[in-house]
Amino acid sequence: MDSDGGKTPDADAPERADAPERPERADALAGLLAKGERAAFHGPPGTAVAALEEAVALATGSDRVAEAMAATWLLGVAQASRGLYGTALTLLGGVMGPLRSALSGVETAPELRLFGALAAATVASVHRQLGRHTVAWEFDALGLTAADAIPGLDEAVFDCRLGLASDAVGLGEIDIARTELGVAAGLAETHPDWWRQRVRLDWARAEIALLNDDPAGAQEAAAEAVDRAELARAPRHVAKGLLFLGVSQAQQGSADTVMTLRRAATLAEQLGTTPLIWQARALVGALLADSDPATSARSLQAARSAVLAIAGDLPDDVREEWLNRPDIEALLSV
Repeated sequence: MDSDGGKTPDADAPERADAPERPERADALAGLLAKGERAAFHGPPGTAVAALEEAVALATGSDRVAEAMAATWLLGVAQASRGLYGTALTLLGGVMGPLRSALSGVETAPELRLFGALAAATVASVHRQLGRHTVAWEFDALGLTAADAIPGLDEAVFDCRLGLASDAVGLGEIDIARTELGVAAGLAETHPDWWRQRVRLDWARAEIALLNDDPAGAQEAAAEAVDRAELARAPRHVAKGLLFLGVSQAQQGSADTVMTLRRAATLAEQLGTTPLIWQARALVGALLADSDPATSARSLQAARSAVLAIAGDLPDDVREEWLNRPDIEALLSV
């Protein structure tokens, strides 16, 4: 796997010396993992699903546990990016099984710890997107406990550390957010090939700046995130960077705000990334309420449709909590 996530195990290497598998099967698995990863991080995430589901089935049938976990984690990332949060949580819960075993004292292979910790960080991200920052903190801390226990799991440590920074922002704990951001940034310095991690660092810097009433600083960080994501040809990351950029521009009264948020919304719609759609469209609708009521109404309707689509895939208790969030209630009542 490239620097956009954990390290995909080498599917060309037989997992068991007593049961070598056919090269064509190993090649097929490696190809499916590469195709799924590319789509999950560099294209519409929905296009990753078929390849990754096939990879999970092939790896499981070949008794290649690490590859099955890698494919399932990537599948969870893709589904979460689409706003299918309930589906993602179910998938990622399975990947976290070896992580929980490791924490209970069971000897666990480093690669299984790696994907378990990455899954925990992704679960935390899902809860964070739902506004459940305390729950998110618990999963980031869980992943960090396992990943930090042995060397060589820097990608998972980074994701959990930066997740804790974002959790702290959501909880209003700016000093903790800055501390965790600093640890994550220091780790990234030792990995010059990490493009995704640097984009996410810029997102976190923007979040912290907004919390600190520094929209100009947030705009600088968000613009850097957009530039990095464009260079990496990662459109989903571009869309999220544009969302941060638009929010920071809005707080400064910039004339470019609506244009930036429309770019974010349009790109998110092209990618099918529902969590970004609802936020961008809701902001556009609110900003145009007086100057362009018709466009505002269409944008708000798109945001409501996205919110309800997210709700439709959530477990019952989480769905109720999601729909009762003050900002979601306000949007649905417009």
